[in-house]
Amino acid sequence: MTDQAGSVGIVTPEKIHFAEPLTLECNRTLPSFDLMVETYGTLNQDKSNAILICHALSGSHHAAGYYSHDDKKAGWWDNMIGPNKAIDTNQFYVVCVNNIGSCFGSTGPTTINPDTLNLADGSEPQVYGPDFPLITIKDWVKTQALLSDRLGIDVWHAIVGGSMGGMQALQWSVDYPDRLKRCVIIASTPKLSAQNIAFNEVARQSILSDPDFKDGRYIQAGTYPRRGLILARMVGHITYLTDDAMKAKFGRDLKSGKFMYGYDVEFQVESYLRYQGERFSKNFDANTYLLMTKALDYFDPTRDYANTDDDNAIDDSLAASINDEHTGSTGSDHTAEHSDDVDSQLELSALKAALAHTKCQYLVVSFTTDWRFAPERSQEIVDALMATGKPVSYINVDAPHGHDSFLFDIPRYMGAVKGFLTAPFMTANVTGTGERS
Repeated sequence: MTDQAGSVGIVTPEKIHFAEPLTLECNRTLPSFDLMVETYGTLNQDKSNAILICHALSGSHHAAGYYSHDDKKAGWWDNMIGPNKAIDTNQFYVVCVNNIGSCFGSTGPTTINPDTLNLADGSEPQVYGPDFPLITIKDWVKTQALLSDRLGIDVWHAIVGGSMGGMQALQWSVDYPDRLKRCVIIASTPKLSAQNIAFNEVARQSILSDPDFKDGRYIQAGTYPRRGLILARMVGHITYLTDDAMKAKFGRDLKSGKFMYGYDVEFQVESYLRYQGERFSKNFDANTYLLMTKALDYFDPTRDYANTDDDNAIDDSLAASINDEHTGSTGSDHTAEHSDDVDSQLELSALKAALAHTKCQYLVVSFTTDWRFAPERSQEIVDALMATGKPVSYINVDAPHGHDSFLFDIPRYMGAVKGFLTAPFMTANVTGTGERS
């Protein structure tokens, strides 16, 4: 039996059904959908103490607590959520929802496709599988807003997320500026870099090229792309850690103490990666992995804020001024530097446009050793917020765990989140408002 002291205790998820059709960004429509939800704490009378938790790629609605007294594994953010913790369930009502397209109970590739019910030929109902539509982070935020309506929560005290969850929190602040007071964006990015998209594509190809993928209909075939999922997870896991962390944990240690001169596991790090991949392949759906990584690739909160003629004039002027700075310079290095300057300034301009109408106050958290979503990417968000006069606090936490740092109980990080959630709300937007630490 696990020591569950300090936890929210035994929790029970709830499946909430939405009978109305849901039109997605890809212009396909789900006739109805389900969301799996867990809640912790008590909603106060005026429903002003609710916090929404958005999960990362492989996460779920099970963010805290245990499912039974014998359960050995707590929710994925149990060190963050609970009595007297950073997200204090003595004070807040916490809601965590599993996104559509996932494989943990919300409508997704592993749930029954209603189009296969009651067919004239009498065939058995089939899961969506590869027929589930591609989804975006805007789609997830839309379903979370519908959940908010169902729960009667007009305004969230805060919306909090790490990694892909941080993208959802950012998108919330853009799409529903009147419905949240605080936004916590942790180990995240305003959009994926080409390198990150490349990592996702390698992971997808490892799944798509597995003979057991069966064009996405592996469930009907009674199999699953085990090897592809293992490789996808191994690639992803490497990017979540740092070279120093792997060196400290494994070094070049051999599993058997000597070279075996073969292609089986020899180094401890190989054993670790294969174990992580094997465990993941048994618990996660391949079609879901494809959908989630595509949603990450598509994320760009500036897409709906195309440049106006005025903006284009400003951008042309900006490009010209940067060009003037480089007048007289020669060589490809200067040309590349000039191009990078223009691109970064144009991206800042687009992000400022997207964030200009937001009304919440922000906490942005990055980690020094995170090279998947490096601190510089968080600072892009902070710079855009400060340039538009939004209340923002930023902390770059020294941690050795790489991108996975957002899952660790790091006192400075946890203290920053707790302080932000309990501090008085800054109602006025003052140009240049912001603080860094």
